[in-house]
Amino acid sequence: MEYTEKIENIKKILKDKNIGVCFSGGADSSLIADIASKVCNKAILITFDNGVLPREFLKESEKQAEKFNLKHIIVKEDLMKNKSFCENNSNRCLICREYLYSKIKKVANDENIDIIVDGTNMSDLVEDRPGVIAKYENKILSPLVESEMETKDVLKYLEDNNIDYLKSTTCLATRIKRNTKLTHKNINQVSTAERIIKNITKNDIVKVRNIDGMALIETDNIDKLLNKRIIQLIELQLKAISFNKIALNISKIEKEDKKLFIYKPCQEEDNKIMFERELPYKIDVEKTKEEFDKEFDNVKYSKDMGVLMFNINNQNITVFETGKVVLRRINSQEEGEEILMKLLPLIRRKIDNN
Repeated sequence: MEYTEKIENIKKILKDKNIGVCFSGGADSSLIADIASKVCNKAILITFDNGVLPREFLKESEKQAEKFNLKHIIVKEDLMKNKSFCENNSNRCLICREYLYSKIKKVANDENIDIIVDGTNMSDLVEDRPGVIAKYENKILSPLVESEMETKDVLKYLEDNNIDYLKSTTCLATRIKRNTKLTHKNINQVSTAERIIKNITKNDIVKVRNIDGMALIETDNIDKLLNKRIIQLIELQLKAISFNKIALNISKIEKEDKKLFIYKPCQEEDNKIMFERELPYKIDVEKTKEEFDKEFDNVKYSKDMGVLMFNINNQNITVFETGKVVLRRINSQEEGEEILMKLLPLIRRKIDNN
């Protein structure tokens, strides 16, 4: 699907509908909000305050919502009171999403909203985002996925239409090492550290990850930190709030576009090519087969091997429980991309309880 066709498809999906948008003010939800404001019969923006967001986030999301002249509702749930959430295991995001969709469904019912949509795009489907499981279970519509929009397409739309967006919308729980219990103390520690560095550097995006007491700084402009006086000042102030070591990630934060697939030459047939993708999560092959069976014929499933195998025309598709997806006997890069675009929205992730 070409870029212009993708945008038109989003408009077609949303046209004349009454929708509620899961709104963070980031790139994806800002695109949805902009199009919704132009083609929907009714659209409201709904932001979820989970009690673990940066202090300035809600104010910034409110300012962002005002740009689209749509009603904006903030729903709240203090997840720091939820013991399962605070265990901070791989299900943390899934727990948060369940609360999010429960709250948004109630708002949708009160506001006579027919459809709830989110900003999940195709690039998100190749990332480790456990919350996606809740999206499927709650039947949340993803117009960007249905329109094969990747991150690069989203950024192009925003640039073409001169729409700014919030660059960092992730909650502070993501800064704490997995399986380290979330407490008000460690959440406040990273929140304070981020404000300190923002005040010193004036950088727009700052994340401080707490890794066993070490502060790992990530930012969108590391040049401002490569100054002896600045480094000493940051070290002094972060150690004053009980970090024992300070480190800097030299890779700057930016909105990346994940490659959907990797090309590999196929040794068996010179005139054919192979594509491979190692997804960063395990696949629930039984649920994935249920989805594949709705779209494709003769999907074979080996429970012992944890593998799904089937053909689309003459192309061979193999999906492994481990997360690997292999496309064989593909005629061109374009054909490989087209097939993968069909597969990714149908793949269901396995819930990891670690």
